[in-house]
Amino acid sequence: MTTARHRTSARTAAAFSAAAGLLLAGAGPSFAHVSVDPSSPAAGGYSQLTFRVPNESATAKTTRIAVALPAGTPFTSVSVKPLEGWTAEITEAALPSPVTIEGATISKAASAVTWTADAAHQLGRREYQSFSISVGRLPAAGTTVALPATQWYSDGTVVDWADPATPGQEEPKHPAPSFVTTAAQDGHGPAAPAEPEGLSATTEVSPAADNTLGLAGLGTGILGLALGTAALVRTRAPRKPQPSGIQPGTRRRPL
Repeated sequence: MTTARHRTSARTAAAFSAAAGLLLAGAGPSFAHVSVDPSSPAAGGYSQLTFRVPNESATAKTTRIAVALPAGTPFTSVSVKPLEGWTAEITEAALPSPVTIEGATISKAASAVTWTADAAHQLGRREYQSFSISVGRLPAAGTTVALPATQWYSDGTVVDWADPATPGQEEPKHPAPSFVTTAAQDGHGPAAPAEPEGLSATTEVSPAADNTLGLAGLGTGILGLALGTAALVRTRAPRKPQPSGIQPGTRRRPL
């Protein structure tokens, strides 16, 4: 019986370890690449695009980040959300060929946004930062909006996040941030650039707070898994045999 109990405990511990490993593995990808999160991907509307940039170097700091904007489906409106310690610059360039948007012919548009950090705000090891721009209008539904990024480090290293990702195939080493537009909303989407609910134009969520919330959620998941495992072990534990002829909860009267 003792051997069986040990075997059950070993199997339970192995299952707990595997599940915890999956939870931890699931927490990693969000910090692994430069990514973009649109507040609204609806075609014809405006959207706030938030780029999440991690520092992947163990020895150098991130000093600059640039995002290339699409030339085939250019944005007619681009503005930058101020970020303390970082200077933003919008670059304009002539389009490869003029395009017509809502009856207007466009031959020049914003081509890139570059953020440069001062010495006190460069990203160090295990740090990340969020950079936001407001753009519009978004192209037709089903369009993949690719936004290649370039990241500069203090040791001279330059990383190009520009590899195209193909659905159904393994993700490239340095995928370009991208998203796919969806069907237009009534009225062609928001009338003005969208801001995340609860954030003002000058409010920025600190990386430390974001990390704390993420780790707290991960810890809660692991704790719940541990409690469930303990309950499973208790339910499988063998019960002590009762003396013959005596029902559980019955007192033996003296003779």
